[in-house]
Amino acid sequence: METTFTGLQQQQKIDFDKMVTALTVVSRRKNKILEYWILFLVFCVGVGVYFYIKQLQTGLGITGMRDIVSWGLYISTFVLFIAISLIGSLTLAILKLLNQHWATPITRLGEIVAVGSLIGALLIIVVDMGRPERLWHIFVYGRLQSPIVWDIIVVNTYLIISLLLYYLPLIPDLHILHRRNLMGRGFKAKIIKFLTFGWQGTEEQNITLHKALHALMIIVIPVALSIHTVTAWLFANTLRPGWDSTNFGPYFVSGAFVAGAALMIILIYGARKVFLLHDYLRPLHFDRLGKLLVLLMLVYLYFNINEYLVPAYKMREHEKHLLDSLFTGEFAYLFWFSQFGGLILPTFLLIFKPLRKPLPLTIISFIVLVAAMIKRYLIVIPTLTHPFLPIQNYPEYYKHYSPTLPEVSITVGCMAVVLLVITILMKIFPVVPLYETAKEKGIPQSIINRTQP
Repeated sequence: METTFTGLQQQQKIDFDKMVTALTVVSRRKNKILEYWILFLVFCVGVGVYFYIKQLQTGLGITGMRDIVSWGLYISTFVLFIAISLIGSLTLAILKLLNQHWATPITRLGEIVAVGSLIGALLIIVVDMGRPERLWHIFVYGRLQSPIVWDIIVVNTYLIISLLLYYLPLIPDLHILHRRNLMGRGFKAKIIKFLTFGWQGTEEQNITLHKALHALMIIVIPVALSIHTVTAWLFANTLRPGWDSTNFGPYFVSGAFVAGAALMIILIYGARKVFLLHDYLRPLHFDRLGKLLVLLMLVYLYFNINEYLVPAYKMREHEKHLLDSLFTGEFAYLFWFSQFGGLILPTFLLIFKPLRKPLPLTIISFIVLVAAMIKRYLIVIPTLTHPFLPIQNYPEYYKHYSPTLPEVSITVGCMAVVLLVITILMKIFPVVPLYETAKEKGIPQSIINRTQP
């Protein structure tokens, strides 16, 4: 039976049809840019797999790591992945709980970033193991007194909650796709129908979904904070110059927010261009994310000052050697670029509104993200090259660290896995929450539940 619409409802129907078309067109049509991008990522993963097989055959000696520097590029990248995963809780949980409706179009992208980066973090930990076939030992023989066990617990817990926070708001969108046959009538359509779990958009289902999401958003905040705090404790619980600091927990968390926000801005710009989402990912989002990034960088700058000023003032012998290598020695160029180029200068530039427009903000965010990657490298490597034990009798090349080609290739492969997960999820499912956006625009359930446009 044909439904009769009033004038207002007819306009809402037209608006909703346009919204569905705009937000699902990428999943239904080929996109050359995406295809080439995915092929490039698959190639990077393939190269990484090739060198990882070599690593399994010959051992970690294929990398630049030795007795002195036993953590290298792999652990630096692990810390980076953990950092950018924090943005999921920032965009979804905190902003949603504060009723910041402007953030609705970017919340799903935040959870996609969290899921992808956590998968990458777990992957690169396995890559860093010399004997990955013994991974099961940590679940059988692991001791709760070990910070490594703490880290595994919180990473997996955060991954499960992030998956739920990504999937639950997606259920109403999947129902819309199924009702309108936007995924065809084959196997793909059956999978979509199964994933809706009988969603019909009833009032009872909406209340249940809202309560579940509200509870998860409250839970994920301490879990997300704990994941990076525990990662910081992996370093801070060791008596090494540069790591023996009570400042490491908040120092890591504040830096994580900066790295995650920078990546989010880059991905939003990419989604806006490739998926033609200019009507949903607007300059307003870039302006507010730019302001948010300034605030986060100021907080991170405060903890950076604390992290270096206090040991520089005391100048204990071992701390002095480390600080000399950072301020004026072999790591000085990287250190000062990460501080000025990736923190102080971007903070100053983003004060000005014209530089918070999409393109300039994205360029600045890219520089901030590169600086964040360098910063993680500087957290790990310089400390390890300045041990307490004498190293005079070691070979000279043991006293320095440079990533080898296989090591870099494997790391790039892991990064490609993260980007591949993010890209595929963005390609298959709507990047902007369809159901939530429609409800916020006041479109009634009767129009949302229609079978045909």
